[in-house]
Amino acid sequence: MELIQPGLGLIFWMTLSFLGVLFILRKYAWKPILKMLQEREESIDQALHAADLARMEMEQLKFDNEVLLREAKNERDTILNEARKIRDKIFEEARIKANEDAQRIMEIARERIENDKMAAIVELKNQIALLSIEIAEKLIRDELSHDKKQEGLIKIILDEIQSN
Repeated sequence: MELIQPGLGLIFWMTLSFLGVLFILRKYAWKPILKMLQEREESIDQALHAADLARMEMEQLKFDNEVLLREAKNERDTILNEARKIRDKIFEEARIKANEDAQRIMEIARERIENDKMAAIVELKNQIALLSIEIAEKLIRDELSHDKKQEGLIKIILDEIQSN
């Protein structure tokens, strides 16, 4: 029964022991515990602040990456456009050069054809002249085969020479 109804001495000693433990804990344990809790709170605040800074930095990096990506795409588009322009210019220059070469080749071919034509005409004239000479030679031979015809021809030629 003494536990259910404690005596006055027990209550005094229990209170004195409690206050002694409380004093010892306050002097040696509460300050370090409170100090550790405050340090823990500060480290949590610093970690939260660092996390916020990291989040903001990540957002900035993400924005910077988007800007860089946009710039890279613009630069790529610019390079592709320049490459297309250069390609078109090269094709146009090649087409113009090919046309010029074709015109030059056609002109050379025309000149060769004209030269060949002139050579053929000269050759034809030479052959006609040779054939004419042969025909004239045969006709003269036939005409001059008789003595009377030769004498008549000589007289005609002499008359023409004297009249000139």
